[in-house]
Amino acid sequence: MKQHIRFCTTADGVRIAYATVGEGPPLVLAWGWIAHLQFEWDNADWRAFLEGLARGRQVVHFDKRATGLSDWNAPDISIEGQVRDLEAVVGASGLERFALMGISEGGPTAIIYAARHPEKVSHLILYGSQHRWPLPPEILEPLAALVRAQWGMGAAALTDLFVPAGDPAKAATFKEFQRVSASGENAARWLETLVEIDTTPLLGDLQMPTLVIHRQGDRVCRFKVGREMAALIPDARFEPLEGDIHVPFWGDVGAILDAIDRFLPEIEGRMEPQAPMAAPGAPLTILFTDIEGSTALTQRLGDSGAQEILRAHNTTIRDAIRMHAGTELKTMGDGFMASFSSARRALECAIAIQRAFAQGNPGVGAQGLAPLRVRMGLNAGEPIAEEDDLFGTAVIMAARIAARAEGGEILVSDVLRQLVAGKGFLFSDRGETVMRGFEDPVRLYEVRWADAD
Repeated sequence: MKQHIRFCTTADGVRIAYATVGEGPPLVLAWGWIAHLQFEWDNADWRAFLEGLARGRQVVHFDKRATGLSDWNAPDISIEGQVRDLEAVVGASGLERFALMGISEGGPTAIIYAARHPEKVSHLILYGSQHRWPLPPEILEPLAALVRAQWGMGAAALTDLFVPAGDPAKAATFKEFQRVSASGENAARWLETLVEIDTTPLLGDLQMPTLVIHRQGDRVCRFKVGREMAALIPDARFEPLEGDIHVPFWGDVGAILDAIDRFLPEIEGRMEPQAPMAAPGAPLTILFTDIEGSTALTQRLGDSGAQEILRAHNTTIRDAIRMHAGTELKTMGDGFMASFSSARRALECAIAIQRAFAQGNPGVGAQGLAPLRVRMGLNAGEPIAEEDDLFGTAVIMAARIAARAEGGEILVSDVLRQLVAGKGFLFSDRGETVMRGFEDPVRLYEVRWADAD
């Protein structure tokens, strides 16, 4: 997928950067307290979340005033100013009716807009958000003062709230994201506006279908406040999730995407079946993954240390399979076998996994190791389904192809390459090779995922 960035101007003259991803029914995102369109797209986890939302939809999101690529010199950063940002983006995008999702502090903005423009908002989604600031100003004032005086230290303190899991790589990424997305002064101003927000009187006026998603251990927007908000919205659906990471692109991302897919009506008929037991003759794409140098990793870290890295590796791959409508068939110690009814989604999944590991596997950096390198192979065919597993020539070929790959590579058969022709993937011809157990040579192609947009 490609992200297209454009600019528009609000009613009070502020330049706002907004972007579109994907095609289909529109879903507009109002992000949290700060944002940065380019940083988010360049990060594998952010991008995978956006692409997951954009499967079969057009996602429109923006950097609100004083953040990211938008005007940092906006004098008015009140909640009313933020609503004007959303109104400008909707107008510039030419949207008549759309689903609206408010994330974290973007929730109150979405609530106000939906209450004022019910004819435009078909469905409302609120993730990790709250309708009112539940704590007294004296709790927030010291943090805002620290952010204003020492933005680096303030960013670190905020990271402990947003990403409390203790993952050094994620913490470093989020600190950098905050520093590039806003100045210390603007970040402090945003924090100070939180105590002024109270959209409680509007909740009873929301008549569109509404979904409230909240992680139970969220330390930024407390779970009980999210539950209270859902109770005050007529007929709102409440989706409690496990976890304590506030941001939606880390943790169990698949659970968030699944909840949204179940809620939005256009999902019906859009997702291919995810059951591994295919009808006789039904084509499937098979994906195999394998960690390069897993034995050496165990020897260096010991069984318990290697197992910790392996758990993080498994979470990354499982989230990607789930986000791309795949079915996990089996794990093989340090690898996975999965099936997809869409060749395009299978390849998008493989690319998302490689991008995630290229940016560093959770826990690896703390051990002084290079990022994990995973080899991947894909083939398409008509496998035999039996007892929740797949067998046959198509499966054997996919496994053989994966074994030919180096760490960080995705190799595919010519059959797979032809199935995704014209869909924007880049390939490099690796020539013909003889595979064990196959009489005729097989032509392989390397996916140039690092060069893709």
